[in-house]
Amino acid sequence: MSAVLFECIDNVAWITLNRPHAFNAMDEEVMRRLSEVANQCACDQSLRAVVITGTGDKAFSAGGDVGAFAADPENVDRLLMDMTTYLHSAISRFSRLPLPVIGAINGMTAGAGLGLMACCDLVIAADTARFTSAYTQIGFSPDGSTSYYLSRQIGPRRAKEFFITNRVLDAETALDWGLVNRVVPADRLQDTVRELAGMLAAGPTQAYAQVKNLVDSAQSATLETQLELEAQTITALSKTADGQEGVQAFIAKRPARFSGK
Repeated sequence: MSAVLFECIDNVAWITLNRPHAFNAMDEEVMRRLSEVANQCACDQSLRAVVITGTGDKAFSAGGDVGAFAADPENVDRLLMDMTTYLHSAISRFSRLPLPVIGAINGMTAGAGLGLMACCDLVIAADTARFTSAYTQIGFSPDGSTSYYLSRQIGPRRAKEFFITNRVLDAETALDWGLVNRVVPADRLQDTVRELAGMLAAGPTQAYAQVKNLVDSAQSATLETQLELEAQTITALSKTADGQEGVQAFIAKRPARFSGK
């Protein structure tokens, strides 16, 4: 069976890390496959939401497969270069998808698993989930976008502590720090994510895409630049089918029927 499962249900792509025997750790094959499915999502015009999760109830992903690093010390640098090429391509693609990406965090999340989680737009975690860096524990430094996203999501001072001390956060602390959006009972995780994905898949996809673009640009844009981007974006959306449907539905006091166009 594939180490990364991919299934489309009702316009939602479900991507599942599938190495439960290894706590869904990512080896080169997994990272290559993630890059492939990220490209597949980018090219599938029928998709309106994406979910990324892991198999089982123990781990979302323990990060990179440390066993693979130990197998050939002479060539570990080349292996890491290949692995990060695939993983970073996948993370970049997921983060730029013009539709919502949901992380369904079903257990322990460490190392590069944090980066795969952090690039998601919304993150729902089981109350049994735990989060740690683990990079410096083996003498490595962060990869997989973790230094980029975590410094923005939890702040540089907390990010340095997290990476240097390898502190383990429980789900409630991760929520308090801003790593996740919501914590739910473990037995409700899949249903909660399915409901959220279904709601988003029925929503105004182009508007969601522009929310992502605007929030991302706001991290580095000046006020005046951001104001102009907001003006251009809302003006363009007003001419889309969903923009016009939303206005008409509001006036008619009925639920909007969005098509994603």
